Amino acid sequence: IDANREDQMRWLLEIWEAAQQSRDNGVDVRAVTVWALLGSFDWNSLVTVERGYYEPGPLDVRSPLPRPTALARMMRELSSGAPLSHPVLRAQGWWRRPGRFLCQQPVATPDALTSIAADGHRLVGTAAAPILILGATGTLGRAFARICDKRNLAYKLLSRQDMDIADADSVERALAKYKPWAVVNTCGYVRVDDAEHEMERCQRENTHGAAILAAACARHDIHLTTFSSDLVFDGRNERPYVESDTPNPLNVYGRSKLDAERAVLENHPGALVVRTSAFFGPWDQHNFVTLALDALERGDAFVAASDLTISPTYVPDLVHACLDLAVDREAGIWHLANQGALTWAELARRAAELAGVDAATLEAKPAAEFGFTAARPAYSSLHSERGALLPALDDALRRYVELRTADKAERCALQAEAESRQQVAGGDTQAEADTIAAAQSGT
Repeated sequence: IDANREDQMRWLLEIWEAAQQSRDNGVDVRAVTVWALLGSFDWNSLVTVERGYYEPGPLDVRSPLPRPTALARMMRELSSGAPLSHPVLRAQGWWRRPGRFLCQQPVATPDALTSIAADGHRLVGTAAAPILILGATGTLGRAFARICDKRNLAYKLLSRQDMDIADADSVERALAKYKPWAVVNTCGYVRVDDAEHEMERCQRENTHGAAILAAACARHDIHLTTFSSDLVFDGRNERPYVESDTPNPLNVYGRSKLDAERAVLENHPGALVVRTSAFFGPWDQHNFVTLALDALERGDAFVAASDLTISPTYVPDLVHACLDLAVDREAGIWHLANQGALTWAELARRAAELAGVDAATLEAKPAAEFGFTAARPAYSSLHSERGALLPALDDALRRYVELRTADKAERCALQAEAESRQQVAGGDTQAEADTIAAAQSGT
């Protein structure tokens, strides 16, 4: 329940092997069922809350036709006796990891249940091939590392010094050193306005480097996930853009991303190219939503564009979806953004409403008054004809606000505790007495 793709696979393998052991011990085992074949809705709340949460199974019904996931391939391998090939199986599922327990584990787990083997070849306990995450200094790269940690996926987070994707020799050295099964490319040139004057550098980092990386990954049969942008479109649509819509970028940055898409898929048809936009999330203090809420809480003026419509994207949702698609070895262009289209000013107002923050100091102005060097599309909302994998925007904003509130409360508590200790250490007897009294009263 509420498992990511790799833990679904680890669970199925453990159950399959347990069934085989039982049959070898004389139990009349006929089959192992894979629940739920078409996925399940709202089971992470035991169907007590209707939020539209969907967890796919071997088939994902969010696509126009049910889309086979990595579980479907694994079912075929298990039933035919073929060797299991996916590297994510070389790690324990969440139910075997220490973080599952709220108290000390009472009994030792039998070795028979922790030593998963397939076709005579032990998987767990041997070194797992990692995912290489490129972009160690960026918001998205760090988010991938954080979530890989949580999901028990082996990874290496690399900086430009570790691998310069625009240098073919550097790419080959890194791939030979780490031997990854997948690469996630989050690095590149991101300064949209500066790109108008730094075209060569933008093209090198966004297009030339992506092409070199894709060619190298294709040679070594490594899955590649790389990122594009809503800025490949010109904004003339009156409905959200889908993957088959014709791109027509208005600025240098958008052209570099479109050129990269084409170069990547030409060099590596098995690569996944994700178009996304307008990041916000809990681990970056400089994204639009965080800056807006911080300013509005202080009562400061906050200016946002009233005539640029976008699809905001919650970074944790994006990363989880990308990792699932990489495990599934999906390819081609895919639009990933939370479901909902609104202007930057409407986004700030909606976030403030959900956070209970007064938005009186929010100023909505047309984009023409911001003095942008690069032209922006007036409408660049994204939708997917391949499958809308991310939840609704309001759901994402609600979860973001909950995390933000919890983090602020924790920081305030830690600060108060530090100040109290400082006062006691300084010999302030009244402060010491107050601290002791508070501790005794449980406040």
